[in-house]
Amino acid sequence: MIKKLFAEFFGTFWLVFGGCGSAIFASQIAPASTGQLGILLVGVALAFGLTVLTMAYAVGHISGGHFNPAVSFGLLAGGRFPAKDLLPYVAAQCLGAIGAAGALFVILSGSGTPDFSAPGAFATNFYGEAVYFGKSYSMGAAFLAEFLLTAFFLIIIMGATDKFANGKFAGIAIGLGLTLIHLISIPITNTSVNPARSLSQAVFVGGNAMSQLWLFWAAPILGAVTGGLIYKFLLQRDGTEPLGN
Repeated sequence: MIKKLFAEFFGTFWLVFGGCGSAIFASQIAPASTGQLGILLVGVALAFGLTVLTMAYAVGHISGGHFNPAVSFGLLAGGRFPAKDLLPYVAAQCLGAIGAAGALFVILSGSGTPDFSAPGAFATNFYGEAVYFGKSYSMGAAFLAEFLLTAFFLIIIMGATDKFANGKFAGIAIGLGLTLIHLISIPITNTSVNPARSLSQAVFVGGNAMSQLWLFWAAPILGAVTGGLIYKFLLQRDGTEPLGN
């Protein structure tokens, strides 16, 4: 169990450090007038996907590669994870995420006092704020987006790791799935689908990021549980029925 918890700690650390770090430091590396726009939305989305893909192969065989409290809840609902391990996994994930956010904060502070006054600062999640393209999305819209995207993320995870699937490619499917999720939802909420990732950034920013944090726990966990149940009862094969043509 200790090795599993360390695997979850380091996997979640890498997810936050790589994903949120790319958003903080590399999304815009120079003024637009220079023609150097950094990695922007597509790059940040890809960075989050790459963190999960790389850690899935690095430590996924040790802990199952959750790196996300919502995933642990969803796999529990889907019958793939024991209830006795849930709280230790969530604790390890949250500690890994906060540790990564702390490292990012120290690095960012090396260039001066960080300004966290703007919505979405320090890669925090948000709703009801016009951060991208002059559009804001309501609390209800943000909740639905996070719910649906996490539900489908669990369906991807459970399908890719099913005993009838080709497990060698599971990490690729899951990593690309997370990339697609970020491409869809960065403009809506800065993309959570991961309560630990949301918590870690909000701890250092406070204010609205903390007051809105409930949504980025409730919606992903409810969505993940729904996705886990959908796969378990509607999609999962028992090995006796023939495959369709």
